[in-house]
Amino acid sequence: MKQRTREYKQRIDQALATPKLQEALHKFGDAFVAARAKAFADYDFEALRTAIAAAKNKILENRQHYLDQFIENATAAGATVFLAKDADDANRYITDLAQQRGVKLVAKSKSMASEEIHLNQALEKAGIKPLETDLGEWIIQLAGQRPSHMVMPAIHMFKEEVADLFSKVTGKTEPSEIEHLVRVAREQLRQGYLDADMGISGANMAIAETGGLALVTNEGNARLCTTLPKIHVALVGTEKLVPTLEDAATIIKTLPKNATGQAITSYITWIRGAVPCGDEEKELHIVLLDNGRSALAKSERCKDALRCIKCGACANVCPVYQTVGGHVFGHVYIGAIGIILTAFFHGLDKATEIVRACIGCRACVEVCPSGIDLESIILHLRETIGEEEGIGTGKSLVFRKVLRNRALFHSLLRAASKLQKPVTRGERTIRHLPLFFSSLTEWRSLPAVAEKPLRDLWKDIPQQVEKPRYTVAFYAGCLNDFVYPEMGEDLVKVLNRLDVKVTFPQKQNCCGVPALYSGDSETAVELARQNVAAMLEDAPDYVVTTCPTCTMALQRDFVEHLKDNPVWAAKAELLAEKTIDVAGFISNVLQPEEGTFGKVTEKVTYHDSCHLKRGAGVWQEPRQLLTQSGHELVEMEHADRCCGFGGSYSFSSHPDIARRILEDKLNDIKQTEAACVAMDCPGCLLQLAGGLDKTGSKVRVKHTIELLAESLK
Repeated sequence: MKQRTREYKQRIDQALATPKLQEALHKFGDAFVAARAKAFADYDFEALRTAIAAAKNKILENRQHYLDQFIENATAAGATVFLAKDADDANRYITDLAQQRGVKLVAKSKSMASEEIHLNQALEKAGIKPLETDLGEWIIQLAGQRPSHMVMPAIHMFKEEVADLFSKVTGKTEPSEIEHLVRVAREQLRQGYLDADMGISGANMAIAETGGLALVTNEGNARLCTTLPKIHVALVGTEKLVPTLEDAATIIKTLPKNATGQAITSYITWIRGAVPCGDEEKELHIVLLDNGRSALAKSERCKDALRCIKCGACANVCPVYQTVGGHVFGHVYIGAIGIILTAFFHGLDKATEIVRACIGCRACVEVCPSGIDLESIILHLRETIGEEEGIGTGKSLVFRKVLRNRALFHSLLRAASKLQKPVTRGERTIRHLPLFFSSLTEWRSLPAVAEKPLRDLWKDIPQQVEKPRYTVAFYAGCLNDFVYPEMGEDLVKVLNRLDVKVTFPQKQNCCGVPALYSGDSETAVELARQNVAAMLEDAPDYVVTTCPTCTMALQRDFVEHLKDNPVWAAKAELLAEKTIDVAGFISNVLQPEEGTFGKVTEKVTYHDSCHLKRGAGVWQEPRQLLTQSGHELVEMEHADRCCGFGGSYSFSSHPDIARRILEDKLNDIKQTEAACVAMDCPGCLLQLAGGLDKTGSKVRVKHTIELLAESLK
């Protein structure tokens, strides 16, 4: 395990030391977002993904029925169908077939399933030459690498590198112009189609009602591979099954738009039975690959991953992928979906590091065309790894002995406010930490623990609300309570002005997300019980939050943790119904009248906190409130891209990746020339304030509730 971790860290360091890689992935990511938006401009994306999810769910609910239906119809159409239980089974069938037919050369179109089972190595071992004919796949075959993206396998390579590879093939110096390199590839590969005795392809869909296959491609090579050789082998994961042609058409309508931002791909190929091949008898063999898919289908918490249509969009928008690429954030399959597929197709041990590489920003969930809650599944895998491998002695001590004991936890934080004085020197910001802690303040300063937490100040905060419209309980979260208590005071000022009385349940504790993200589900469940009891004790009308990660814990995680507990399930659901982010509460429930807030003249830009926009669904409301209070709002580029905080992610898990993600965000803020950056998450505030302070920037960093409180003055 230590060796595996060391090698993984080396891959991270190498990727971070390649700025051209990040530049290329960022440019692609930006172009993809714009192209995707344009491609879906006249379509209802939510309706499309609801339809895809429904079709895929039919397969999940009755896999054997649709599998039998496909096999029966494909066989009736003239195909030979083989069900491979694992990679060895599939490789054995294909290599045996090739040897029996005297095959010497195989022309392959792009197939992630063939990468999954390491088919090329199996063919070579059997004395058969595989020739990748997809441009990207051919490039990485020549380089002796694996794909770094499911749709664009060579996206990590530069044209100069490709020119060098092609020069070795042609024996002469090839210039690095892209058009020329494409022409070289076409010239080199063309004869291979004619010489190949077997063509191997994947498939984007296997249609149960017809027994046919659908292939969606851009280069036309798949048609040559499936038609010219006299033997065609289609290697198809069983998750590619769809019930009907209509379902396949919906996927075809969605896939290219979500994969590359194209309105439609260049080639859509339908195959049913053996394609005619001149006067020779054509063979079609369909190898249906299980290789862990049945186990995945049986997992209640993870099975939705089989709805994936392999568009690769989860990587396209992932800040971690854009920072380190697929050779770090992947095994064979990359990105968020790759984490899950790796765990089931290749083993949990192969997924351990990349599970922890996920920062949990939910960008993948937002763009998934099958509606898969990828982050929730990844959290479950972290839980599983925590149970299998443990979470480490240090974390175990903190979570199970300290976090669960509210009095001890809060006493230690109060003690920290005293012990930090030699470092803070009376300031609210820690710019340098000594000894082995120094790396924590190398690229951002940190906030000091407040002298008094919000819970200790609460009794002295004046509230004068004669006839309250609502009484709300404030769930502060650890940062608001112990680091930014003034934010809680501002919340009281604003809500009081809007005739809302605020209470602070003293028995509230950490929301449990740090434990959950570390794989300690037992602590997360215990903290859920503590907080459900505390927040519902006085029967508030609403429970308001200033931290979107806490919001998601109260709205989603507590319900999941306690759903099978007859004592706590209904209470957790009630708390979820009452919980609302404070910006959403003010904007949607209180609906303040014009003139409630004073007018200011400050230019403000806004950063969307990941869990607020993509978890709680709140993003327009803070902007409306900032504008309503007179601020000049200027939008930054990539406003909803993660800032790199991720809680422990930026402290102990992947600080180097977090630092690079933060640098991107700070650059976007700088480009706006705003005097202040607003957000609705204390964690983002910590990250951005610390990063800006370290660069000497004078840009203010404020929570929206703080700016609203300022406007009341």
